[in-house]
Amino acid sequence: LSSGINAEYGGILLCASIPNPLFDLAGITCGHFLVPFTTFFGATLIGKAVVKMHIQMLFVVFIFSKHHLEALEGLIQGIPEVGPALHAPFVEFMDKQKAKLRSGGAAGTEGAESVLGKCFEVFVIGMILYFVVSLVNSLAQQYYKDNVEKKSK
Repeated sequence: LSSGINAEYGGILLCASIPNPLFDLAGITCGHFLVPFTTFFGATLIGKAVVKMHIQMLFVVFIFSKHHLEALEGLIQGIPEVGPALHAPFVEFMDKQKAKLRSGGAAGTEGAESVLGKCFEVFVIGMILYFVVSLVNSLAQQYYKDNVEKKSK
């Protein structure tokens, strides 16, 4: 039993620490399997507020450091045959990302939504709908079972 609790806590901490949107589904799963709130909230708080925040901070500082960007540009340019063709789009992309970061995310987002983003959105909506349908089904089965037990008494 103790290893099961440690696995719950570790799994929640891991899902909360990695910057991914699937953590919402992990929360739904924890609710379904009746993971205690204190376990879920404690692991989520540590994962999101401590681990994930530091990972994201270090990544942004690292990737947007001028000397790292220049080194990465040099590596891209050094790729045989395709490097020079990739260099200009890469520099343009990074400039857009820097502008977006500095403006709070508003630069260049006038309806530019990716197909992958839409697919993921449909997937998450499908998972939530499946959860709702299974919840209603489970409640209906419990209601039926309770009625059968009352009639048999």
